[in-house]
Amino acid sequence: MTAKVFIDGEAGTTGLQIRERLEARDDITLISVDAAERKSPEARAAAFAAADVGILCLPDAAAIEAVALAGDCRIIDASTAHRIADGWTYGMPELPGAQAAIAASDRVANVGCYATGSIALLRPLRDADALPADYVATLTGVSGYTGGGKALIAEYEAGTAPDHFLYATGQNHKHVPEIMEYGRLSQTPFFQPAVGNYAQGMIVQLHLSGAEVSAAQLAEIYAAFYANAPFVDVVDAPDRLSATVLNGTNRMEISVLGNGADRITVSATLDNLGKGASGTAVQNLNLMIGAPETAGL
Repeated sequence: MTAKVFIDGEAGTTGLQIRERLEARDDITLISVDAAERKSPEARAAAFAAADVGILCLPDAAAIEAVALAGDCRIIDASTAHRIADGWTYGMPELPGAQAAIAASDRVANVGCYATGSIALLRPLRDADALPADYVATLTGVSGYTGGGKALIAEYEAGTAPDHFLYATGQNHKHVPEIMEYGRLSQTPFFQPAVGNYAQGMIVQLHLSGAEVSAAQLAEIYAAFYANAPFVDVVDAPDRLSATVLNGTNRMEISVLGNGADRITVSATLDNLGKGASGTAVQNLNLMIGAPETAGL
């Protein structure tokens, strides 16, 4: 038996990478809409009707419209639109109980790229009671410019964008609500993202000020939490931390940095288009169709 999959928005950055991960598999049949009809509601509705699972690689408003077209087709939404919405399962398989919930769900909201790293750092500490719910976390990060979408990609390809810049400087990044929800925080964290002059790759850091936990304890907490996670590794702190080292993979590496005592930062390194987008979408798809979680990854 093969699963029929329709990628709505397959011509975009995330959609193309999902397609690349799926098109060689013999357990999946891809359903496509002719390029001239990609915005046709009728053509898209017919594709959803023919598919077992639809993957939405669309802006938020378009994703909401697509769900209305999808009918009974099972959905993975890679946009921000449904990540904390009622009736949707959060698509981060590494969270407790998430694999079974994703496998049984008809509506899965794929985790965001910055949220992947942030929650990966926060949730093990919250579940181990190493941080209180009202801890005011400080998170920083840098991503390749593909995380900014078509307009930002065009700026960098034209050579008009700066080599490095901060954005969402008003502390209002769109991933903060899901970071709070699934990082189990009751207080809004400080969160300052940045963009670097490279296409893809990401580092997210959690700076632990006043946390009563040692570096050794942190490493043990993370190692236990991710012991059965096939794509997450806890690794020794490197001398240099590269944002691009895991590009093209669905892997994430977590390191404990700092002086081991009162100055500790933990980092998550991943590909913002891999583990932060298309890779996790395929991981979620595998769970939904009963394939091995690592298939195609």
